[in-house]
Amino acid sequence: MVTAIVAAAGKGRRFGAPENKVFARLAGHSVLYWTLTGLSACAAIDALVLVTSTDDLEQVSQIAAPFPKVHAVCEGGAERSDSVWNALQALPDGTEFVAVHDAARPLVSQELLTAVIEAAREHAAALPATPVSDTLKRSTDGRQTLETVDRRTLYGVQTPQVFSRELLLRAYREAQAAGYLGTDDASYVERLGHPVFLVPGERTNLKITVAEDLLVAEALLSNRIAPIVAVPEVRTGFGYDVHRLVPGRDLVLGGVPLQHPEGLGLDGHSDADVLLHAIADALLGAAALGDIGEHFPNTDERYRGISSLVLLRVVGERVREAGWEPVNLDAMLIAERPKIRPHVDTMRVTIAEALGLTAQQVSIKATTNELLGFEGREEGIAAHAVATVRSR
Repeated sequence: MVTAIVAAAGKGRRFGAPENKVFARLAGHSVLYWTLTGLSACAAIDALVLVTSTDDLEQVSQIAAPFPKVHAVCEGGAERSDSVWNALQALPDGTEFVAVHDAARPLVSQELLTAVIEAAREHAAALPATPVSDTLKRSTDGRQTLETVDRRTLYGVQTPQVFSRELLLRAYREAQAAGYLGTDDASYVERLGHPVFLVPGERTNLKITVAEDLLVAEALLSNRIAPIVAVPEVRTGFGYDVHRLVPGRDLVLGGVPLQHPEGLGLDGHSDADVLLHAIADALLGAAALGDIGEHFPNTDERYRGISSLVLLRVVGERVREAGWEPVNLDAMLIAERPKIRPHVDTMRVTIAEALGLTAQQVSIKATTNELLGFEGREEGIAAHAVATVRSR
């Protein structure tokens, strides 16, 4: 199993923008979007772990949300090495090789990714590099030259740099113990005396460093979009459900048990979780799979009193089996009582876990009906939901 660590914690001061350069717009999307698109398209990469600054965590998570290979988004540290170390702790089980890639290199090709990974499988450590072509001069003050440097043995190093997991972890542990701070991941492995195999890099695998680099990247990307990007189909589904409030029933909303001031609960064949039913219908609708009644009819005794979380998990599985990946959920509960807001965050986490999403992909809102209609008279509770899915 190969996991790619995407280093997106840098501030990019030379870029000259107030925000992280990976958020800069490139061909209609962010730089990070294109980097994740390229990595996700590589069949040799099984999972992605993103690492970024605390300030950028939410925005990076939003950009990463549509990519199914993303395993985790974690916080970085003071130095790049600290960030990579944090990401190493978040690797999924089964990871054998780690590819560390700069988030600001959005144009890495499938051929280069595959070549470096295959070289690492053979040599345990590999990176792409290009021979230095410019004449090199040495200067101490940046104003006058001292000598010309022999460039014949010099290479410009790129990413991804790929290593066996155990080798990279050992290299980082020993460097930390010695207080060593390297300039790239390969320097930590080299410090152990382990050679790093060079794979011919690509001039087009440029790193966005200054604003002008975006112009070059956009020109290169315009010739690549068709073969690299299979633009996913995006669909939206709508769900609505309502259940009566009656005595003698538990009240469960969003998979969370609540207490109604009058001891009322929702009436239904299952646990009557109106919020989860609306979400399930929205997901099924987006995938054109019918509605919740078709999948779990109220005439089937197997579903009597069943937790709607169980049904929602099954819906998520069937949506994925049909070739769709849930991207975002937005739901609205309409109830006079009890107060919903204190329980919203728990609902979001519960629903996200049931569907294999992050809480950032689940939005729950609640409102009263201002004492109007059946909701206002507390005869029942209603829920609306919208689900967005994309082709897998």
